[in-house]
Amino acid sequence: MTEQDQRAVQAAIDAELRLLDPEVRARPDLVRALLDPEFTEVGVSGRHWDATSILTVTSGGSVSPESPVEVSEMSGTVLAPGIVHLTYFADNQGRRAWRSSLWRLTNTGWRVYYHQGTLATDHG
Repeated sequence: MTEQDQRAVQAAIDAELRLLDPEVRARPDLVRALLDPEFTEVGVSGRHWDATSILTVTSGGSVSPESPVEVSEMSGTVLAPGIVHLTYFADNQGRRAWRSSLWRLTNTGWRVYYHQGTLATDHG
């Protein structure tokens, strides 16, 4: 991986971790700054979300400051210039899921374009 690719992956990882931060999630303005205007998500429930509907979830205390999401096995790959694919395992108070995000570089920085979670029965 080139140094430029490593920087892109790290920027996407940093942004993903900000999105999981309870303090960031509690502020719709901070979440919106990380969402691509065309953002979509297929959640672990199977529900489809867009940028507007996901703000209701994130600002509603979906992640507790007392019990932050535990993230492991996060890795990223540059798919094309300005496009990073991240995968990781997340445990949110016992709700365990494999997660996948596509980040793209815009004029205002890295923004998540697509996210999907798949419930995990085991981790390994």
